[in-house]
Amino acid sequence: MSVPAVMVAAPASGSGKTTVATGLIGALRQAGHAVAPFKVGPDFVDPGYHALAAGRVSRNLDPVLVGEKLIGPLYAHGAAGADIAVIEGVMGLFDGRIDAQARIPASGSSAHVAGLLGLPVILVVDARGQSHSIAALLHGFSTFDSATRIAGVILNRVGSARHEQVLRQACEQAGVPVLGAIPRRDELEVPSRYLGLVTAVEYERRADAAVEAMTTLIARHVDLRAVSRLARSLVTDPAWDPSTAAGQPVAAPVNVALASGKAFSFGYPEHAELVRACGADVTEFDPLVDPLPDGTDAVLLPGGFPEQFAAELSGNDMARRQINALAAAGAPIQAECAGLLYLVSQLDGHPMCDVLAGSASFTEQLTLGYRDAVAVADSVPYRAGQRVVGHEFHRTAVRFSGGYQPAWMYRGQRSDAVRDGAVHGGVHASYLHTHPAATPDAVARLVAHAAAKSRIGG
Repeated sequence: MSVPAVMVAAPASGSGKTTVATGLIGALRQAGHAVAPFKVGPDFVDPGYHALAAGRVSRNLDPVLVGEKLIGPLYAHGAAGADIAVIEGVMGLFDGRIDAQARIPASGSSAHVAGLLGLPVILVVDARGQSHSIAALLHGFSTFDSATRIAGVILNRVGSARHEQVLRQACEQAGVPVLGAIPRRDELEVPSRYLGLVTAVEYERRADAAVEAMTTLIARHVDLRAVSRLARSLVTDPAWDPSTAAGQPVAAPVNVALASGKAFSFGYPEHAELVRACGADVTEFDPLVDPLPDGTDAVLLPGGFPEQFAAELSGNDMARRQINALAAAGAPIQAECAGLLYLVSQLDGHPMCDVLAGSASFTEQLTLGYRDAVAVADSVPYRAGQRVVGHEFHRTAVRFSGGYQPAWMYRGQRSDAVRDGAVHGGVHASYLHTHPAATPDAVARLVAHAAAKSRIGG
């Protein structure tokens, strides 16, 4: 039996999806459910709050990055052991990748994922500044795409009891059940920055308090039984299995160090699962304060916010020197976005690992979007000519002073040709975020290379 689920979506960004989804996860858990949390798209921030509410890891579902065929298996993998799942959508319900096909629903949208999994949609509507007009809004969203089922609405930021009464009457006219009405509560706002909310790992104990407040709010104002009754999914795929995806594990012992902590929190849980399935041990370390783990054979540096912690990263001389020495010995190092910034010579004037000669700096230009990329040169994880779909998401720029082959080439957001990152020895570093489940062979190649280096003593 497929684990039942609901898709929490909205007409537009800023409607309160994260508050409602996180609070719903926490409230259902508090009511005795084992809740599996998910997020549509390449977002790394919201899942951190989901995980606090659920007491288990939150996973991303992104058909643009992994393809439609993997969404069901990845859902089944992430929902294992749960009795209900809550999936937070992305942007507006029908918003997704902008491309020439102009498909409805857009690729990677909440409606797209809901259709792939057979989920009912709960629409979170910001009720500020409207009353009867909400009926027209709900009618439009309910009839726009016949394959997308709006099963209920949660009214957010309701101003008064009278306001709620009028809204409920309008929703009844539109034929959409009201599952809850949430009053305005400014104190629930979580700090944000240019890439979204401040990450839960940065917000620390205040994140726990925020999640607890969201949970209490939703438990008080949303009909949890009604939500549970309408939850369903139509997934028949077997669960994604990292061992099957990884292939034959290596025989030699391999130790992979995975950067984590406040500066490196943008990663997919399937990455470590695949590395372990390939036969390696994975040890997390925080480059802000920790040295590399003893016996490290390879390093994974995911995305995050290193520009917020440049001084602290620079102050950990030991880790920087160890990574530089490991790179000089030809060990595999794979870095995405934040990891790329950490590997250059300096970031906003602060010395970094100096593995790649060059500098990085914070800019006012936000670079954001999916990219169809091709590998320019053979590297440890990728073969020249290999194609991937990745996501670019940063406000920094890197200038290399060394003559490196780029890691990727793709069309940028202005349709210009972008030469992204660098391949140098065992290093593959770029701005592009990729999902490891889409290219498990890249993980297997990295672990196999580390095993080969280990056998010959580096």
